[in-house]
Amino acid sequence: MNILVIGSGGREHALCWAIRKSPLCEALYCAPGNGGIADVADCVALPPADFDAIVAFVREKNIGFVVVGPEDPLVNGLVDRLDAEGIPSFGPSAQAAQLEGSKGFTKDLCAGWDIPTAAYGRFSDAAAAKAFIAEKGAPIVVKADGLAAGKGVIIAMTTGEADTAIDAILGGRFGAAGAEVVVEEFLEGEEASFFALCDGTHVLPLATAQDHKRVFDNDEGPNTGGMGAYSPAPVMTPGLSVRVMRESIEPTVAAMREKGMPFKGVLYAGLMITAEGPKLIEYNARFGDPECQVLMMRLDCDVLPLLMAAHDGTLDKASLRWKDEVALTVVMAAQGYPGDYRKNTEIRNLAEAGAEDGVEIFHAGTKAEDGRILSTGGRVLNVTATGRTTAEAQARAYRAVARIDWPEGFCRRDIGYRAIEREKQNA
Repeated sequence: MNILVIGSGGREHALCWAIRKSPLCEALYCAPGNGGIADVADCVALPPADFDAIVAFVREKNIGFVVVGPEDPLVNGLVDRLDAEGIPSFGPSAQAAQLEGSKGFTKDLCAGWDIPTAAYGRFSDAAAAKAFIAEKGAPIVVKADGLAAGKGVIIAMTTGEADTAIDAILGGRFGAAGAEVVVEEFLEGEEASFFALCDGTHVLPLATAQDHKRVFDNDEGPNTGGMGAYSPAPVMTPGLSVRVMRESIEPTVAAMREKGMPFKGVLYAGLMITAEGPKLIEYNARFGDPECQVLMMRLDCDVLPLLMAAHDGTLDKASLRWKDEVALTVVMAAQGYPGDYRKNTEIRNLAEAGAEDGVEIFHAGTKAEDGRILSTGGRVLNVTATGRTTAEAQARAYRAVARIDWPEGFCRRDIGYRAIEREKQNA
């Protein structure tokens, strides 16, 4: 079977790397891909937003299955278009992708189905939002309702900061994504991520992970798309995972089915583990990035039948195996990220770094040009390693990082620190 993966980031590199190993996969294409994906798939210059061009390419290359990686084409209806053309694919419909595309939609669903989450209000009027903030006090969380590339969430420590965030969002900082704001109570606890495959009816829990959103060590600096991640997340005990399935994932899938917009694909729950238990912060309607990288490294079975079962409605018959290892990824970013950063700087010694035992380097923002690898984005590489413990996986990843010659890049040096502290306490 010929496969097409849509996207150009580290998540898509990890998916291509895993799909390439499947005996079901014949030709593998990625649109548009990147400099690293080109090692495992044929990259084709198709913009993910050009649905007509994607359909034409699928017809031309006799593609049997399409895997949609990023959120934008999902929210904008690529899966609906593929369904209308009779082309099997992995990912939710535009209606179902509202779980990520509209924070207000998800909060209302949680309220209607008693899914544990933060108390909230939805506003399109700045004065009403500020009155709500004055009543609730700070700290408080202000969110743009729509997709804002991971930058539309402001944790305000004072009511003044919250009011400023309201003005910025409703004033157009995030364009149409900020036509409405969601204001939420601030939850105390530890964040974790939980992933489950869904076929509209059945749910197959995958694994847990934790990521590091802040740009600098010790969780300092502005939020980013993610500076590193590891799986499993020790804070997510088996008991907590059972609760998340029972209290959040299963009611969500049932609610979406009842609404006539069944969710197919991967449901990624961002959670806060509070004193009262796990509470939903938000849903994503696709694999996380960089969480997908660590999940694919730990997966010990063929990923392609799982993705196809989510489309076909047969997840109840699917089998799943994980390696008894920890996977950890370190994001290397361009100096200046998440602000202004330089592009087209050369990255050297990637082959030597990737030769480390248990290491894979997934490209997130690169291009191959004249035999060189050049940076093209803010988050550029995902240096990913496995180990018997988080500490071992971390040591391997940073040994590989040390071999990469890229003066214009940087990374955090403490990825996995929470899990390593737990390992020391339990030793």
